[in-house]
Amino acid sequence: MSQKAKNYYLPGPSLWPVIAAAALFLLAGGFAMFLNKVAPGPYVMVTGGLVFAYLLYGWFGEVIRESLAGVFNRQVDHSFRWGMGWFILSEVMFFFGFFGALFYARNVSITWLADAKLLWPNFVAHWPTSGPGAPETFTPMAAWGIPAINTLILLSSGATITWAHWGMIKNNRKQLTMGLILTILLGATFLWLQAHEYAEAGFTIKTGIYGTTFYMLTGFHGLHVTMGAIMLTIILLRVMKGHFNAKHHFAFEGVAWYWHFVDVVWLFLFIFVYWL
Repeated sequence: MSQKAKNYYLPGPSLWPVIAAAALFLLAGGFAMFLNKVAPGPYVMVTGGLVFAYLLYGWFGEVIRESLAGVFNRQVDHSFRWGMGWFILSEVMFFFGFFGALFYARNVSITWLADAKLLWPNFVAHWPTSGPGAPETFTPMAAWGIPAINTLILLSSGATITWAHWGMIKNNRKQLTMGLILTILLGATFLWLQAHEYAEAGFTIKTGIYGTTFYMLTGFHGLHVTMGAIMLTIILLRVMKGHFNAKHHFAFEGVAWYWHFVDVVWLFLFIFVYWL
C-alpha cells in the first residue's frame, strides 16, 4: 500500500516495475529473434505477452484497491497528474525519434547516397519507390483509402471521449457509459482496419527504409491504440461499479489524456507518413 506523506507522494516498495521491465524485455527480445528467424522467438514473445497481461491485471488492481481504500489524497492526485503529464511527454519524444528517422531517411540519406553514386547504376533518388534499376519496386500506401477513414474514426473517438468526460462532470452515468463504449468501439474499428491495411499492403517491414519506417511508426501507434482501448475498457468497468464521481475521477482523466495524445500522433502520421 502506498504511504502518505505531508509534502509529496511517496509510493511504497513494489515489484511491479521489475515485472514490467521483464515483460518488455521478453517482448522486445522475442520480436528481435522472430525477425531474425531464431526458433524460440515466437515462444519468447508469447511468454512476454503473458507476463505483460499479468502485470496489467496485478498493477491496475493494486492501484484501484488503494484508491477505493482512501489512500490517495489531494497531494497524491497532484502527483499523479504531473506523472501522467511527464509520461505523455516521454511518449511524444519517443515518436519524435521515429519521425526524425523518417525525415532523415527521406530527405537526407537518399539524396546523399545518390549524389555519392554508391547505389546501383542509373539510380534515381525518389521516395518511396526505388527507381529504375533497383532490385525491387513497390507501391507506397495511399493516403485516401483506409488511412483517411481511420483518421476520421480517431477524430470521432476524440469527440466521444470528450462527451463521456462531460457526462462524468455532470454525473450523467448514461452519457458517460455510452461515450466510453463508443470510444472503445471506434478504437477497435481503427485497429481492425489497420490490420486489414497491413494484410493488403504490397510491401513488408523488410522492404527497404520505407517499409521499416512505415511499420515502425504505424505499428507502434497501433500498439498505443491497443493499450488505450484496454485502459478505456478498465475505466468502463470501473464506471459500471460506481468507482468515480464528478470530483474524483483522475483515472478517467489520465486515460482520456492518453487517448487524445494518440489522436494527435495519428494526425502527424497521416500527414507525414501517408500524405506527404
